[in-house]
Amino acid sequence: MSTSSRRCAVLGSPIAHSLSPVLHRAAYVELGLDWSYDAHEVTESSLAGFLDGLDDSWRGLSLTMPLKRTVVPLLDDLSDRARQSGAVNTVVLDHGRRWGDNTDIPGAAAAIRERTDIDPRSAIVLGGGATAGSVVLALAGLGCLDVRLVVRDPGRAADTLRAAARHPARPDVEVLTFAAASHEGGPPPDIVVSTVPAAAQGPEVVRLAGAAPVIFDVVYEPWPTPLAAFALEEGRTLVSGLDLLVHQAALQVTLMTGIADVPMEAMRAAGQRALG
Repeated sequence: MSTSSRRCAVLGSPIAHSLSPVLHRAAYVELGLDWSYDAHEVTESSLAGFLDGLDDSWRGLSLTMPLKRTVVPLLDDLSDRARQSGAVNTVVLDHGRRWGDNTDIPGAAAAIRERTDIDPRSAIVLGGGATAGSVVLALAGLGCLDVRLVVRDPGRAADTLRAAARHPARPDVEVLTFAAASHEGGPPPDIVVSTVPAAAQGPEVVRLAGAAPVIFDVVYEPWPTPLAAFALEEGRTLVSGLDLLVHQAALQVTLMTGIADVPMEAMRAAGQRALG
């Protein structure tokens, strides 16, 4: 594939906070690519029009909330993991065709593996959106078959439950409200993963981390979140949102550029500088 100048971007709403431009541009500099990567405010209702307006100079798109599920019917084809999850965070554009993938799944697994060699058998996942669904699939791939999915509204967990049912390992996913989960007893899970915003991490969320040896917060700003601060104070193994972002972004760079050897450390360093 030609590596002459191409255009890429991250889409979402809100999007001003996104670190994706920082990470992808850092990779382009290290790889010597004259590519551009920008952030565009795109809502669910404006997504189809945005995609229809792209010309052949465009190569790839990263998608964040609330577009990861909205984009699926607008694509020509999906990877197996995107089809399994029902969510797409990466679109590769090739002569008018749109191909969707989900790098959150392998990115989450790689982020966990970078910080711990624990084999998670049980997990609590906070939140029921597209990212939570990808995390459940990543955990299932690591051998975790017992997941408690804790949500404000159980009705919003339906897509995540369907994604879990499509995994060959068929993990057992129990949906609980935060109120119900806070009253549950039993042994602590091997890992607690939060996909909820920092502003939503009240005392009941932190309490759910309990005695879990590994805590993974997919949020990277503001940092530390209340849950991450708890993990640091308690000396738990902490997987950060930046860990996830770097791993999934590195996979996106490979998909968009065709280059396998991606400068992850340069991307991470750029992200850390941007976060201060």
